[in-house]
Amino acid sequence: MSLASVLGSGRSALLVFYPFAFSGICGGELEAVQSTLGDFQNSSVQVLAISCDPTFSLAAWVTSAGFGFPLLSDFWPHGAVASSYGVFDTAKGMALRGTFLVRPDGTVSFTEVNRPGEPRDQDGWRRALAAV
Repeated sequence: MSLASVLGSGRSALLVFYPFAFSGICGGELEAVQSTLGDFQNSSVQVLAISCDPTFSLAAWVTSAGFGFPLLSDFWPHGAVASSYGVFDTAKGMALRGTFLVRPDGTVSFTEVNRPGEPRDQDGWRRALAAV
């Protein structure tokens, strides 16, 4: 499935790669996105959270947490999407904390990559989105 097919025409995507569903830092980050979703998602931008977890784990997490944005699985081929963005840790089989703003034409206008255990500063996302 292509990014364009997920978004529809004319929308940018804020891709939020995270290591694991139901984990502490990941949960805190995505809960912060949810609590201020209007800062990140609107008619021009769609938040897409991506991990290498299986779809069943993500379905359970979205149901329990009530996220208002999709949680996408990069489970098979394992880490292929994360690899294409340079944020797949092959030794651990997980995505790093990568955030990318992808414009409708496919260009990436914002990139942030944090190592495991390093929470992200979402104010940088807000500044990048203000330019959209």
